[in-house]
Amino acid sequence: MTKITPKSATAPSTQIAHTTTGPLVVAPVYDGLCTFEFSIVAEIFGLARPEMGPGWYRFASAAIEPGPLRAHGGLQFTSDGDASLLEQADLIVMAGWKGAQVPVPDELSQRLRAAWQRGARLASICSGAFVLAATGLLDGQRAATHWRYAKALQARHPSMEVDASVLYAEGERIYTSAGSAAGMDLMLHIVRSDFGVDAANSVARRLVMPPHRSGGQAQFIERPVPQDGDQRLVQLLEQIRTDLQAPWTVDQMASRVAMSPRTFLRRFVELTGQSPGQWVVAERVEHAKRLLEGSALPVERIATEVGLGSLQALRHHFQQQLGLSPRDYRAMFGR
Repeated sequence: MTKITPKSATAPSTQIAHTTTGPLVVAPVYDGLCTFEFSIVAEIFGLARPEMGPGWYRFASAAIEPGPLRAHGGLQFTSDGDASLLEQADLIVMAGWKGAQVPVPDELSQRLRAAWQRGARLASICSGAFVLAATGLLDGQRAATHWRYAKALQARHPSMEVDASVLYAEGERIYTSAGSAAGMDLMLHIVRSDFGVDAANSVARRLVMPPHRSGGQAQFIERPVPQDGDQRLVQLLEQIRTDLQAPWTVDQMASRVAMSPRTFLRRFVELTGQSPGQWVVAERVEHAKRLLEGSALPVERIATEVGLGSLQALRHHFQQQLGLSPRDYRAMFGR
């Protein structure tokens, strides 16, 4: 086991010495800490950046439970201070959480609510949205999380709107982001809001990443064919995937499974959560993504191959679903 030794191995202190005077960013830490998500916060807000001047962020980690504390990857660590540091924070970033099924301690929820009520900002990366949701501060608001957790988060907190399609979402002094890497986009968005475009671009260059991806840009989500439900429909979905160039009208699809159009529409939505038209277009975009990633076919040819007919239609649906043009997608993910 790797041992990470802090500046002092004594009990955590709640007074942290800083060389800068800017907003205090505090990352709560816990046993089972999501190492990568925490590292994002520490890298962006905790790394010394003398070029930013004395008003740059201050950073501290705050243990929300007694040790020993361990992080993913076999690391054992101690923190800069205890949970009382949350009372001093200007921004609290919840870097992941122990799991979608792990309850959030009432004391942590109360501390986060109190921080927000006195004017602090709250943010989360990936599964950290479960912690912010437990405060009740996201009720009636739109929030992001990793697409794998979206259904569980929505089921647990039906009064909030979970958007599984975006990289990050912003409410009233509360921010949520999707999967791990989207946390970097959100943290850079916060830097941009606090210190301007040049500062965010400077941090992005040191991270060797694009300086700006809009929060509305889509997550890149896997689309497995449903295996549960009416097997006639499951088989139809497989057929559609193998012949995306076909027109696939509702009447044609209903006829294939020996249903009336009305019954077919109802059962299709029950199985997939989408209308037939939405599902087919999403599959065409998914196939276009694979062709853009792994082939040298011209974009115009790909539009025809996947059944969208024209480059204009392909561009429209890529922009609508991914927030990117087909050529930009190829530049990012092509071989």
